[in-house]
Amino acid sequence: MSHAAVTAPNVSLRRYGAIEASDVHDFHQVVLGLDGAMVMAVDGVAQQIDAGCAWLIPAGARHDYAGVGENRQLVLDLPASSLAVPERLFDRARAVSVDATLTQLVHRIAAHATGGAQGDDFDSRRFHWDAAARLGAALVADTGTTAGRQTVGAGLDFARIDRWLRAHLSEPLRIADLAAHCGFGMRRFHQLFVDAFGETPHRYLQRLRLDTSITLLADPRLSLTDIALDIGFGDQSAYTHAFTRRFGLAPGQWRALRH
Repeated sequence: MSHAAVTAPNVSLRRYGAIEASDVHDFHQVVLGLDGAMVMAVDGVAQQIDAGCAWLIPAGARHDYAGVGENRQLVLDLPASSLAVPERLFDRARAVSVDATLTQLVHRIAAHATGGAQGDDFDSRRFHWDAAARLGAALVADTGTTAGRQTVGAGLDFARIDRWLRAHLSEPLRIADLAAHCGFGMRRFHQLFVDAFGETPHRYLQRLRLDTSITLLADPRLSLTDIALDIGFGDQSAYTHAFTRRFGLAPGQWRALRH
């Protein structure tokens, strides 16, 4: 199956037919169950997807799938280096359990999603980024710790680090403090961080701050200055410049697109 180039996150509702189909694409994908069930096999490993589980599919992984009766899934197409999620989350295909908090989030997002890819207008872009940022944060929290435990001795517990960074967004990043928190010296920690996250701590944190700000923009009680300071920018001007460079709209314009 061929695909148009995907350069930003895309969230959509899909129904899968009973006839088995196959796919390979150059972006990561997360398939989250909503209603009914489907069976998916990635690299030869099969798992039924329903409201209690999801598939994390790395870019380039062949997957075969078929619906089981009536079904509905929420699908997140995620180009590498678009959303701030650890690269190791997609180091291999895996089926993961979904907890009640993530299930509720999936249903809330599904209520506003459509059955296919939306247009390229700014309002659609806002929806996709907002939904992806919320799903990405929940997925790392929900699945990352288990994945991290599977690599003990080989790398970092990326879920623990992501959680620490999110709790300290408003503070300057002190690599020594984070390294000590994880029990490593600075040089070794920096190497392991790049291996796990796909980029340096400062670059990952910058994207994490901007992703987090998307969800904060949904709260009309927060001024742009409040948001800038909450996520670690020195002032609103610096935040606006970084946000506009990444998303193509100033944060005030982005907020105005909300219905």
